[in-house]
Amino acid sequence: MIIPEYSTLPDISRVNTVKNNEAERRSRGRPRGFDRQQALAAAAKTFWKLGYEGASITDLTAAMGITPQSLYAAFASKAELHREALAWYRAHEGGIAPQMLWEEADVVRAFERALLAWADQYSRKEHPPGCMIATAVLRCASENQPVAEHVASLRLGALATFRERLERGVEEGNLKPDTDIAALARFLGALVQGMSVQAQDGASADELAGIARIGITQLEQYRA
Repeated sequence: MIIPEYSTLPDISRVNTVKNNEAERRSRGRPRGFDRQQALAAAAKTFWKLGYEGASITDLTAAMGITPQSLYAAFASKAELHREALAWYRAHEGGIAPQMLWEEADVVRAFERALLAWADQYSRKEHPPGCMIATAVLRCASENQPVAEHVASLRLGALATFRERLERGVEEGNLKPDTDIAALARFLGALVQGMSVQAQDGASADELAGIARIGITQLEQYRA
């Protein structure tokens, strides 16, 4: 039997070192174990408070309790994280009032419930004031334009929902047949966005409710 020269035998310590380095590189690219929904909730509140451009990766990872490597491994980019955070917001904090539009048979009462719910929600102390979507990314750097366009599409979606609910009100005889649906939907959308801005400036729940009630008074004028 021919015994190979010692110099040709594998260096076990060197092989182990290489394996350990490879394992470390692989683990670096994997997100740490964390609860995705909790992380999204934390990210949403950070974007909600600071805005898209104002929220740095440092801010986000500190709130989420993960490393930057884990953030990029799990969400690919800050823009994609923002998109998922918006979806989380719409499914949780931002999904309650819109649902009320369809729970009430009478369209005026439906908008009354929704507007008063927004007045209460926008002024709560347990989360940032206002709406994460209504006043988000209105202006931004050119490289973030796709983010602004996505948020704008969500606002346009809300307007479409308002129009659809008002059209149903006309069809069911709650509103006058000659109601200018498009203009009325935009009026209500402007009211909601304005309440969000006022909340960010410190308006109380009662003050926002006063705005909502004036809006309802205007809507009442279109009742059939």
